[in-house]
Amino acid sequence: MKKENFLLILLLIFFELNAFAQNEALFKKGNDAYNEGDFVTAADQYLAILEKGTHSAELYFNLGNAYYKLNQIAPSIYYYEKALVLKPNDSEIINNLAYAQNMTLDAIETLPTTGLKNLYKQFTEILNYDQWAKIAVLFMILFVLLYIAFYFFSYSTRKRIAFISSLIALVCSVLAVVFAYIEFDDFNKNNPAIVFVKESQVKTEPNDRSQQAFILHEGTKVNVIGSLDDWQEIKLSDGQTGWISSENIKLIKDF
Repeated sequence: MKKENFLLILLLIFFELNAFAQNEALFKKGNDAYNEGDFVTAADQYLAILEKGTHSAELYFNLGNAYYKLNQIAPSIYYYEKALVLKPNDSEIINNLAYAQNMTLDAIETLPTTGLKNLYKQFTEILNYDQWAKIAVLFMILFVLLYIAFYFFSYSTRKRIAFISSLIALVCSVLAVVFAYIEFDDFNKNNPAIVFVKESQVKTEPNDRSQQAFILHEGTKVNVIGSLDDWQEIKLSDGQTGWISSENIKLIKDF
């Protein structure tokens, strides 16, 4: 390795370690401010980390807590939802999100789904698509190791156990791939956003001249299904659709 390349690698490592140390310091300052009841400073410290391009479920969760304490509904729900994207089914995030959602004005029912769909969704949503993919890789590695063991074992009992176990590992790997695909497909289809203004008119068409379809208030979660110029077509959990100004919402998956 050339001396110049070695020095460049050392320099990159130094910058990475320095950035990590700075983020850790900001995170600690944010936590200290939060524990002292200074929620504005806490939020500012956490946002400073985001501005450096670093994000995590823990960081978004702490931001949600800070804004919840400040009674700022939309940012609180927004950051809880972002934390939940990175860490699905986390009980603490789900509980705090529920408290924040109780502060919203819009009561929107969810359309009922079939029992079979609920069953497979409850199972596939245990992990996100990235985690399912990693599990698939691990089971595939296990399959290869067990198959190699089957090839080298001399006793028939051990060969039978290794062979059956390898088949089970292969089936588990395939299932994990299927679940990863389902979750990835859902991730791409769903484009959730949070209303960030006190009150927003939702129009029947993407212009100010069209009729009002309904009104939404801050903190309400919508799903963006289309866009045109400065308008976003949204769909609510009860099936209602309409057009809302792009300035009035923030996309949750906009990392």
